[in-house]
Amino acid sequence: MHEMIHDFTHTWVGIAVLLVFVIGYVMIAAEEKFHMNKAKPALFIGTFSFMLIGIYFAIEGLNPGPLHHEMKNLIEEIAEIFFFLFVAMTYIETLIERGVFEALRYRLVSRGYSYKKLFWITGILAFWISPVADNLTTALILSTVLLTIDKNKPEFLVPGAINIVVAANAGGAWSPFGDITTLMAWTAGKGEFKDFLMLFPASLIGWLVTAFLLSLFVPKGEPHFDVYTTPKVSIKKGGKVVIFLGVLTITIAVLGHIFFHFPAMWGMMFGLSLLQLYSFYHKIKHKEHFNVFVNMAKVENDTLLFFFGILSAVGALYFLGWLFYITKLYEHIGSTWANVGVGFISAIIDNVPVMAAILKANPPMGIDQWMLVTLTAGIGGSLISFGSAAGVGVMGRMKGIYTFGSHMKFAWTVLAGYIVSCLIWYVQFEIMGIY
Repeated sequence: MHEMIHDFTHTWVGIAVLLVFVIGYVMIAAEEKFHMNKAKPALFIGTFSFMLIGIYFAIEGLNPGPLHHEMKNLIEEIAEIFFFLFVAMTYIETLIERGVFEALRYRLVSRGYSYKKLFWITGILAFWISPVADNLTTALILSTVLLTIDKNKPEFLVPGAINIVVAANAGGAWSPFGDITTLMAWTAGKGEFKDFLMLFPASLIGWLVTAFLLSLFVPKGEPHFDVYTTPKVSIKKGGKVVIFLGVLTITIAVLGHIFFHFPAMWGMMFGLSLLQLYSFYHKIKHKEHFNVFVNMAKVENDTLLFFFGILSAVGALYFLGWLFYITKLYEHIGSTWANVGVGFISAIIDNVPVMAAILKANPPMGIDQWMLVTLTAGIGGSLISFGSAAGVGVMGRMKGIYTFGSHMKFAWTVLAGYIVSCLIWYVQFEIMGIY
């Protein structure tokens, strides 16, 4: 196992940054109690941590080169995620403006589907869309659909939101480009495309266990719908083209990464340019203008800033040497239990830097164990509401409804599915010897 590059864990700055992170994490987790948006403490601890490190380097007269190098790498990592999310959210806001989700909601509700059936439909869609569109985009789209179905029924919305987050994360776990962590493992050469597909049974059955338990709490009945007084809702002109452009944008981002090794956000930004050009063409042809910049203004900036802050904070912990202790698990308790534990750690900290730390430490493991850590890092984030990109995105979309507290009431259902997923992996890889 590789040794850590830096170890400042026993210095005053190492202890101070860890303390700042813990306090900030408590503030984020207790968002409802303090009535403070989670982006505020996240942004503070992320930026303040590096300010403290800079002060320490100046006082001690240390060479700032390694610090600058780490910050540049961190900025690149954050920019990739930031712009990816920015484009995805802009597309979603444009789809909302074009009435796509209202039309989907009308189609679902007008057919007289019950709350339970709508619960299962949105979950199934999340599981099958996320391997292609990525878990965050999928969760954002379907949580928007949930809200349009019945925004005043939290007893339906909360289990439905958790179901979507779990399904999106589970669906993304068996696809090399369904989640950021699977993409990282794939590009690092820890498994071939077909190896990730072997995680399908564990992902599917684990989600089904959680979904079944959650469905027991979904209320009976169906959303109110009066066919005589409710006018039919149709997609506005250009809406279907925007759907096509959204799918094309995701496809270009994935193919650009596979064939050109471009960061995914580059393809996404190209897709944003296509949307801008189409809006201009739409204005000329239909004499109607949908302003993409207006839709951009509706993007949840607090979600983007939360990611900036939390990734910066974890980057500081990594630079100081704290994340190295995660990899020490492999030495003390073995790969299997350590990789199962990664799921719980990724729910608390964030699966992206955790996976990055494990890939950098590069413990000696076979394909079976690399697939396990890919599975647990991907689906483990569902254990806590903000443990995954999908969860954070849905929290932003369903403010005051899907929260840390409301998620934790049903966290045991997610844990049950997580355990089942790990057991299925064990049967597949360890007992049956499928590699």
